[in-house]
Amino acid sequence: MKPINYLLYTLLFSASTVLAQRPPAISSPDVHPDHSVTFRYFSRNAQKVTLNGEFLKAPVALTKDTSGIWSVTVPPIKPDIYPYSFRVDSVETADPNNTYIFANERFKRSIVDVPGDQPLIHSLQNVPHGKISYRTYQSSTLGRPRNLLIYTPPGFNPNGKTKYPVLYLIHGGSDTEETWTKVGRANLIADNLIAQGKAKPMLIVMPYGNVRPSPMADFTQDMVKDIVPFVEANYPVVKDSKSRAVAGFSVGGGQTLNIGLTNPSTFAYVCSYAPYTATDEFKKNFTDWSPNADQMNKQLKLFTISVGTEDFLYEPVKQNIAMFKEKGLKPDAQIVPGGHTWMNCKLYLATTLPQLFK
Repeated sequence: MKPINYLLYTLLFSASTVLAQRPPAISSPDVHPDHSVTFRYFSRNAQKVTLNGEFLKAPVALTKDTSGIWSVTVPPIKPDIYPYSFRVDSVETADPNNTYIFANERFKRSIVDVPGDQPLIHSLQNVPHGKISYRTYQSSTLGRPRNLLIYTPPGFNPNGKTKYPVLYLIHGGSDTEETWTKVGRANLIADNLIAQGKAKPMLIVMPYGNVRPSPMADFTQDMVKDIVPFVEANYPVVKDSKSRAVAGFSVGGGQTLNIGLTNPSTFAYVCSYAPYTATDEFKKNFTDWSPNADQMNKQLKLFTISVGTEDFLYEPVKQNIAMFKEKGLKPDAQIVPGGHTWMNCKLYLATTLPQLFK
């Protein structure tokens, strides 16, 4: 064989080998008009693939065709945003064909958005939109630079005369500073409620609540001594307690109680979503707590604790609500159906925003 022909043969053989190994282009997930959804996964060698999702009561199996594409179509799903994942043999994995990933440090899941026949409160709608900025601040508490996200409302002018109130919004355990926007869609909920005239224009600050390897209790000081001063030094905001709110989910809900109730002169609005409170910080703060209830009830313009009846924290949350009432405080218990999910998180936030800064 002549050298030139041999080279051409080698190149063609290599190209055909690469094409043979390349997985087929597949679409997943596919949301159908009736709200049923088809999920697909490619593997020639897997023995079993199942679908796990918060829209399912139990995992469902995918079936494999001759080309190695596994698929399943689930019946119509209630419109919302849901996490899901595949279990390939014994390994949980996100959907490799879906770029919409759940922002989390522990598990790897994807997100499926099932739109409603009418736009949901978290949907992208034709309204004026705010802006999300990624910012870095220097934490004197932790001795290192840290990240946070800041939502500024439609029409925001950093050099204008308008000064805004601020909601400090904390994610759940193992989530990140991006989870409230990428999964909770806090920015779109705010856009829509502001456009409807139901919520006041505000800044929403979404910090990173995991301060490890520092003690987790240090986040309270980081919030009060570093995050709030950073925001107030760099944005046109109102610098009083009646223009500051703190809210959070799960671990962030527990952090919200620690931050807000130990600093009532700083935050007049404290909204805790399904709080996880089995922490040393919470025990230290509230086991032998003797607050000046009359003074705190005057300081707190709003104090809510939300939880779903199917949430694994439902009973501990009810016990904490009772404890705060025994101390003379007046928490507004907002009990809804559902579990410890980001579907409920969006509901909690959509309920909270119209209540703030009245």
